[in-house]
Amino acid sequence: MREYRFDMTSAVLWDLDGTLVDSEEYHWRAWREIMAVEGIPITREQFLQTFGLRNDEILPRWLGANATADRMGRVALAKESLYRKLVSEGGLTSLPGASEWVRRLEHSGWRQAIASSAPRENVEVVLQALGLAACFQAVVAAEDVSIGKPDPQVFLTAASRLELAPPQCVVVEDAPMGVEAARRAGMRSIGVNRKARLAADLAVSSLADLPANAFAALLARNPLH
Repeated sequence: MREYRFDMTSAVLWDLDGTLVDSEEYHWRAWREIMAVEGIPITREQFLQTFGLRNDEILPRWLGANATADRMGRVALAKESLYRKLVSEGGLTSLPGASEWVRRLEHSGWRQAIASSAPRENVEVVLQALGLAACFQAVVAAEDVSIGKPDPQVFLTAASRLELAPPQCVVVEDAPMGVEAARRAGMRSIGVNRKARLAADLAVSSLADLPANAFAALLARNPLH
């Protein structure tokens, strides 16, 4: 793929799970085991319906009337600890084209940030497993925001930490709520999803399918209204 360059005061804000890496199986195994310990078996379908949401949005659905703050905190900590153990033991590989794009953008002078609903420790473990931690100038995780996607807070926070305005940022997402959050933030978006076409400014089934000028071309478009 040919080289390209763009204004160095531009950035790419990356979602993590499902965008840079496919961690679905590890999350499923961790939730299934921890909820079984709590005496609440969950199905794969229940898990998939909540995948990508914050823990404080997931657990009230599964714990019901017993979703006290203390219990939710304990269950969430146990699940995330097990998830990190599974990642550390089993390893991870990036989704097709993901690592290549991160490194290419870094080489071309783009700033990059992670904007995820995952806990910070999870993000750090995943980036370490992928060998990409040094490519990002900022990480915004669950602890840094009070409202999850489709609220734009996570992307606006990431842009602020990179000291850039929303129109200077391109969001990469795999879920409709993330694409909507990017729109509300006033940012261009690339939607990557192999199962469904997202309502992003540019939608692909794989990052490996992106044209060489994809990011620069999005920022060169007329301003969002």
